[in-house]
Amino acid sequence: MPSDLERDMSPAEAEAGLPEPPPPEGPGLFGMDDVPVPAPVAQVAAKPTPYRVLARKYRPQALDDLIGQEALVRTLRNAFARGRVHHAFLMTGVRGVGKTTTARIIARALNCVGVDGKGGPTADPCGVCPECVAILADRHPDVIEMDAASNRGIDDVRELREALRFRPAQGRQKVFILDEVHMLTEQAFNALLKSLEEPPPAITFILATTELRKVPITIRSRCQTFALKRVPEDRLRAHFARIAGLEGSAAEEPALALLARAADGSVRDGLSLLDQAIALAGDGGQVTAESVRDMLGLADRGMVLDILEAVLRGDLPPALARMAEAHERGADAANILSDMLEQVHILTRFAAIPALREDQGLPENERVRGAALAASLSVPALARAWQMLLKGLEEVQQAPDRRAAAEMVLIRLAHVADMPTPGDILKRLESGGAVPAAGGAPAPGNGGAPAPGNGGGGLRAVAGGGAVMAAAAPAPAPLPQPSAWREVVALASGTHPLLHAHLLHDVHPVRVARGQVEIRVRPQAPRDLAAQLTRLLEEKTGARWTIALSNAPGEPTLAEQSQAAEQDRRAAAATHPLVVAILTAFPGATLDAVRDASLDAYGLAPVASAEEELPEFAPPDAEPAYDDEFPEED
Repeated sequence: MPSDLERDMSPAEAEAGLPEPPPPEGPGLFGMDDVPVPAPVAQVAAKPTPYRVLARKYRPQALDDLIGQEALVRTLRNAFARGRVHHAFLMTGVRGVGKTTTARIIARALNCVGVDGKGGPTADPCGVCPECVAILADRHPDVIEMDAASNRGIDDVRELREALRFRPAQGRQKVFILDEVHMLTEQAFNALLKSLEEPPPAITFILATTELRKVPITIRSRCQTFALKRVPEDRLRAHFARIAGLEGSAAEEPALALLARAADGSVRDGLSLLDQAIALAGDGGQVTAESVRDMLGLADRGMVLDILEAVLRGDLPPALARMAEAHERGADAANILSDMLEQVHILTRFAAIPALREDQGLPENERVRGAALAASLSVPALARAWQMLLKGLEEVQQAPDRRAAAEMVLIRLAHVADMPTPGDILKRLESGGAVPAAGGAPAPGNGGAPAPGNGGGGLRAVAGGGAVMAAAAPAPAPLPQPSAWREVVALASGTHPLLHAHLLHDVHPVRVARGQVEIRVRPQAPRDLAAQLTRLLEEKTGARWTIALSNAPGEPTLAEQSQAAEQDRRAAAATHPLVVAILTAFPGATLDAVRDASLDAYGLAPVASAEEELPEFAPPDAEPAYDDEFPEED
């Protein structure tokens, strides 16, 4: 019996198994009435555009969009206008000032073909040609951007050199952008040298680094280096205000000033902080200075001035109270000390250069209060506060409890507020004045002089900042004042052996007077012998000496004088009757040495001291000397 599959199907069943025919596109045979109306299609909701951070959304697309880099922009514009574009660039600067952005702008400027597709390299890329669009979308095959921090070995550089062999696949110029190039190894740098010096005609290198000193000089000498500057705070404030307006968010001027100060000259860092501040403000909210302080963990500038003014005045309780208030508001202790350091720097500038108090770039409160505080403090006191805050900031950053460490710094600052500076202590000690333990004025009644009965004792400063009476020091021994050549030579004995040997054997004295020495030097003596002798005499005598070189024969050297004196003594001893008798009684005996205890170290008789001058007038009780020999005349 045939199966169900083999039996014949009816025409209706066969038609039911066929797919539905497509609807007619045009009018039917009887017009539009027989055309079926298609069912409505449900609208598919479009996917929302992913959010782009402000630093990427407002990234400069042309040289004119770069802020604070006028020298760079002017140089590149002139280079493109004159056709003098270098084949290797080195961009250096702090983070977020536009190094990689400038590299991408240069890549588009080299490959732009214009709106009509016939343009050449230009400093103002159009941004709409296929080359510009591909580079902006990071998908151009001839613009290769490498991260040298992760591709830092010699094998990575070898792959790059292999890519240099091929001509550009799409654009006019093949551009290699090496970011953080200072991270390359020494071998990688060496492998890159030849390619960087003589690349193929259609190759351009653009290197970027934040550590220029780590880039070898051999690399720097092969590149055209551009140092991108930090962007000033006023330019950053204006830039942030414009972007906040484009984002539909209102921002207070003090808030923008805080963001610009925290950015530290980096546009990217500032835009990231602005992005965070706008998110903190919420929809329709305003970016306020208070919210920015809370976000950054900063204390109010007025509060920082209150703390600084209190500790410099020695008033500790209000300083600790304001510190606790700042801590409750979420301010970090290290940030408070950093702000205090900045305020001390401003006060020191005010104290050193009073004209800076009229600087309109500072807030009104800081100028008025800072000028008044700087007028009451000296530069040494402010310098001491700076050093203590700088040391205290290191301690706070390392301490397990930052608040406790910061309070200890404030206590130390308040403790030394009424103490004299080290310079004042030294001046008072040198003048013999009294230095009270608290650093105030000397005790009344003595006019600043030492108390009587101290035996002329001085003052000795102690670690706590005060002073104690020191025992009377013995009078210093008078310094030697040589009057003969052998005394001059004796000054070098023991302390300057080489100089002593030259003075002994290679110098003929011509004349020696107080403060002056005239000598004739043998050729074998060092050329700077006179300078050495001058330093020796000034060191030993404490006075200025003039050393003159003469051509006069002068006396024999001190060694020759000693040898001649020794020969004279031996000759005199050999003729002495007692010595002659001894030599006769003991045949073969010889005269070994002749010693004289009255001679000096050089075997010469001591220098005769100058005769004392007689008084000009006789004493009142003196008797006449010639009464007996000259009788009185009538």
